Amino acid sequence: MLSLPPLLSSVIKGPSLLPIIQADTPHEAVAMAKAMQDGGIGSVEVVLRTRQALAAITAIRTALPDLLVGAGTVLSANDAKACKNAGAQFLVSPASTPTLLEAMINTGLPFAPGVATPSEVALAYEFGLRELKLFPAHLSGGIEMLKALSGVFQQVKFCPTGGVSQTNLAQFLALPNVFVAGGSWMSPSVMVKAQQWHQITALAADATAIANTTKSAA
Repeated sequence: MLSLPPLLSSVIKGPSLLPIIQADTPHEAVAMAKAMQDGGIGSVEVVLRTRQALAAITAIRTALPDLLVGAGTVLSANDAKACKNAGAQFLVSPASTPTLLEAMINTGLPFAPGVATPSEVALAYEFGLRELKLFPAHLSGGIEMLKALSGVFQQVKFCPTGGVSQTNLAQFLALPNVFVAGGSWMSPSVMVKAQQWHQITALAADATAIANTTKSAA
């Protein structure tokens, strides 16, 4: 039996939010992360969708040591190893296979593998995993899907990502089987390209307020 890493929920800093950073350069990544941190964010996920993603992880870790920095869009064992070597403190994948789950477990880093169906939840459950990413959340049934899963997989908690926004964030976070919510709504590409960091800080502050209010009332 593989020895499981710590739960992702045990290391998340700040509010129950996991905003996505997709940057073309390390400098841009640091600016985005700083803007989010200024808005109260304590944890970010750098997605492996650009050539500079690994360098961005390293740059954020160096520039903002108090921020928890993870890697998303992890698709292979090589990705998992490269992210750990770049300084990622946790991993997130959009899907789950036995090979990928084993590779992420072997890094020793907290992680949330992606699931979209009850069968995929069951696969991860067989590995002993109890914190998963529901992706794409809106296309997989969203809030109603999470409610349905809660009755069957009573020990499993989720990070919904995909379709989460400022308008429905409170509804997602109010669910007892949601431990954190992720997404890119705090860093719209238009704002990033225009370097509108203050606007990103404002979005992060609004999301932080929603998250703190919702979780304190739960």
